[in-house]
Amino acid sequence: MQAAEVFDRFRKAGALLEGHFILSSGLHSSSYLQSALVLQYPKEAELLGKALAAEFVDQKIELVAAPALGGIIIGHEVARALGARFVWTERQQGRMMLRRGFQVAVDELTLVVEDVITTGGSTRETIETLQAAGAQVLAAASIIDRSMGRADVGVPRKALATLDVPALEPAVCDLCRQGVPLVKPGSRV
Repeated sequence: MQAAEVFDRFRKAGALLEGHFILSSGLHSSSYLQSALVLQYPKEAELLGKALAAEFVDQKIELVAAPALGGIIIGHEVARALGARFVWTERQQGRMMLRRGFQVAVDELTLVVEDVITTGGSTRETIETLQAAGAQVLAAASIIDRSMGRADVGVPRKALATLDVPALEPAVCDLCRQGVPLVKPGSRV
């Protein structure tokens, strides 16, 4: 799937938003990707999942994991396409953890999947959690990379599309200085 097709799917679903947003990373941006609006359609989720999975078919992935909440749907679809097991991490007292009885096997070949990567924080925390539990994390993937390839998550990573929109610290955000109302549409409270 080409990047233009990914963005077309986001636009058609009303998932590429323009305004003044606070991202889950705490950074501010004039664009926001509300992946849930695309992924609410099972056929779209399946197509995006298959496209991401195609990047990893030769890696013998046994486990796909995703950070909650944004990565759960796309992670599940990638796991389905790869014929792999799927688990997710979630925050408890500010720390990313495996919960709900999820466990990983020592050296289990693992791929971490997220919907959108900006700083890579949630992906990196998920990778560290899985590695601490014994998994062998081979790579990470996302539908969209907002970091322009700059986010370092400690393993190789791929994305279906890259979005070149600055994500800024609040202290240097022009939209803040202009008094444009700030919206927080993300999943992290």
